[in-house]
Amino acid sequence: MTGLAKMLLSMLKSRLANRYRVFRPGGYFGGRARPAKSVIICSGDNDRRTEGRHMKAMYPGTFDPFTNGHCDLVRRAARLYDRIVVAVAASPGKDTLFDIEQRVALAGEALADLDNVEVIAYQGLTVEFARQHDLGVIIRGLRAVSDFEFEFQLASMNRRLAEDVETVFLTPTEQYTFVSSSLVREIAQLGGDVSEFVPAAVSQALSDLKKP
Repeated sequence: MTGLAKMLLSMLKSRLANRYRVFRPGGYFGGRARPAKSVIICSGDNDRRTEGRHMKAMYPGTFDPFTNGHCDLVRRAARLYDRIVVAVAASPGKDTLFDIEQRVALAGEALADLDNVEVIAYQGLTVEFARQHDLGVIIRGLRAVSDFEFEFQLASMNRRLAEDVETVFLTPTEQYTFVSSSLVREIAQLGGDVSEFVPAAVSQALSDLKKP
């Protein structure tokens, strides 16, 4: 287990009590679970679960640009769920580097080999998109402990808006803990090489932006 996962579990023990359940693939936290690279934090009550619906999940984000960290998380989530929808938010309030069509295309190309993954653009409330597409789980990534407060607040608000939609958090593979879209954008705009942080198609698209 990573240092980040250990710190998150320590925080969760004292803060979440019975409201949220923390488990690892292979068993519940506190039991004899098999070692796992990621921690899954799942909110909700058992009596609200419908097994079929929770085999489908969405991974929302702006993805400007789509990074290797995003790709890693989707690939791991695809082993947990029958269907994953990568939901690319229009985010009209943000000054994005790529438009919505480009972001969908780049994410789609990076994930083209996964049969159970679909990339879709959306706008509006994430929980409404989840309901419209019958997606019972929202997947979020936690790169660092500093992400936890915001993500906890967001998950709680989403739960208030839609009690039938759960939130699951995944921690990144160690090599991607420091990779973020904002850092990749800044490095690329300053002329740095970001090829090790993003899929090949994204790296090429970023290079094309530099051309006159």
